[in-house]
Amino acid sequence: MLEFPRWKVIWLWLITLVCVAAAIPSLTATLGLGWPSALPEPKVNLGLDLAGGSHILLEADPSQVRQQRIEGMEESVRNKLKQDGKDIRISDISNRDGALTFVVADASQVDAVREAVLPLTNGAGLTGQRDWDINVVDANRFVLKPTEAGIQQAVTQAMDTAVEVVRKRIDALGTKEPTIIRSGPTRIVVQVPGLQDPQALKNLLGQTAKLEFKLVDTSALPSDVAQGIAPPGSEIVPFVSPAEGGGVPSIAVKRLGGIRGDQLTNAQQTNNQQTNEPVVNITFNTDGGAKFAKLTTQNVGKQFAIILDGKVLSAPTINEPILGGSAIISGRFTTESANALAISLRSGALPVDLKVVEERTVGPDLGADSIRKGVIAMGVGTLALAVFILVTYGRFGVYANLAVIINVIMILGIMGIIGTTLTLPGIAGFVLTIGAAVDANVLINERIREERHRGRKVVQAVELGYKEASRAIFDANITNVIAAVLMFAFGSGPVKGFAVVLMIGIATSVFTAVTLTRMWVAQWLRRARPTDIAL
Repeated sequence: MLEFPRWKVIWLWLITLVCVAAAIPSLTATLGLGWPSALPEPKVNLGLDLAGGSHILLEADPSQVRQQRIEGMEESVRNKLKQDGKDIRISDISNRDGALTFVVADASQVDAVREAVLPLTNGAGLTGQRDWDINVVDANRFVLKPTEAGIQQAVTQAMDTAVEVVRKRIDALGTKEPTIIRSGPTRIVVQVPGLQDPQALKNLLGQTAKLEFKLVDTSALPSDVAQGIAPPGSEIVPFVSPAEGGGVPSIAVKRLGGIRGDQLTNAQQTNNQQTNEPVVNITFNTDGGAKFAKLTTQNVGKQFAIILDGKVLSAPTINEPILGGSAIISGRFTTESANALAISLRSGALPVDLKVVEERTVGPDLGADSIRKGVIAMGVGTLALAVFILVTYGRFGVYANLAVIINVIMILGIMGIIGTTLTLPGIAGFVLTIGAAVDANVLINERIREERHRGRKVVQAVELGYKEASRAIFDANITNVIAAVLMFAFGSGPVKGFAVVLMIGIATSVFTAVTLTRMWVAQWLRRARPTDIAL
C-alpha cells in the first residue's frame, strides 16, 4: 500500500519549503525586486559568460626558475661549508650561463667539498634521480648545473604555488567564484565574473611581491654604482623613484643574507602617525621577527634597503634595534597602491614573474541576452510540456506539472545555499533536468496505465506503477550522475558549471517526480477513494 506517515509528510514538505525559500532571493533579483538586507541572501552567482567580467592569460618564464635555483644553490653551498666548521675557502663564484661555478682554494679539499655538497643535489622525489649534475674541472673548479628533470619539477612546483597565490589575491578582492586553472606547463587562465576593469586585476597579478630586506654596501663607490659596477658579494639595485634615494637612481646592497618576505604573517594598509601618509604595516612570524631583531641589533647606524620586486622602496638608517617583530614600509604610496601591496604581501610572493599574454573583457550585455533567451526557451518548453502532460494524464498531469515547477525552484535554492555559479551551459543543464523530470513522470504514469489495463485495482495499479517505474528511473539517473561526476572531476569552467547543475537537477527531479508526486497521489487516494482513474 502507498504508506506516507504524518512525520514523513512533514519532513518532505520541510525540505521542499527550505529549498524554495532559498531560491526567493535569486528570483527577486531576476525580477528586479528588493530583498531586505537584514535577511540572509543565498544568491546564485553568475559566471563569466552571463555576468561578464575579465579574462586574462598569464605566462611564466621557465628560465627565471632555473636562475632562482642556481642562486638558491649558491647560498646553500656557502651555508653548508660554514656549518661544517672546516677552513674551506672558495672564490671566483659565478651563477651565470645556467650553472653555479666556484673554485676551491686548496685542491686537497676537493673531496671534502664534494662530500659536503653532494647531499644538496639529491632530488626531492623517490626516483633516486639527482636535481643537479656535479663536475670538477681544472682539478679544483666545481660546476653545478641543474638537470632538466629537476628544472621541470621546480617549474611544476612554482606554477602550483603561483595558482594558489593568484587565488588568494583574487579572493581578497571579494569576487565570487573566479576560475583559476593551469593551462599547459607555464600558463594560468584567470576569469573573474563581474569585474569590468581588467587593469586593476593585471596590476594585482602582475606584481610578484617579492619583498627583501638587505644591508646597503657603503663601501661601494658612487662612481662605480653609477656605472653599474658592484663590489664582490654585492649587487646594484635601482630605486623605484630617484626621489626616494635623494636623486640617486640606484644603490649597492649585499647580495646574500638579509630577510625575505616569505616570513610575514600579516600586512595591513595604514597611515603614518607623523606624516599621515599611507604606509604598509607588516608583521613577521617568530623566526622572521628574531632574524629582523638580530639584523637591526647588529647593524645600528647602518642603512638597510627595503626591496620590492627588484627595486628599492626606501633605504632608511637603523637608528635602534627593532624588537617587536613588525616594521613599516613607506614609499610615496597612495591609499589604493598601499592596500594593493598589503594584499600582495598577505597572499605571499609569486615564485615566478607572470606576464599577461592575453586579456579580454566580456560585457554583461551578452550575458543578459543569454539569460533572457535561456529563460524564454525554458519557459516555452516548460509550457508546451505542461500542456501536453495535462491533456494526456489529467489529474496525474497536474501533479507532474507541479513537480516540474518545484523542481526548477529547488535547483535555484540549492545552488544559492551552496553558493555555486550559474553559467550558460548551466542553463542547458536546467532544460535537461526539466526533460528528465517529465520523463520520470511519463514512465510512472504509463506503468500505472499498463497495470490498469491488466485489470489491477486503482491502489494496486498506482503502487505497482511507482514501484516498477522507480527502478528504471533510478538506474537511468545513476548513469547520468556518474557522467556528471566525471565531467566535474576532469572538466573546467563551463563544463563544471554544467555538471553541477546536472547533478543537482538529477537529485531534485527524482525527489519531485517520484517522492513528492507519490505523496500527493497517496493523499488523494486516501481522501477520495476513487474506483477508476483517467489515464
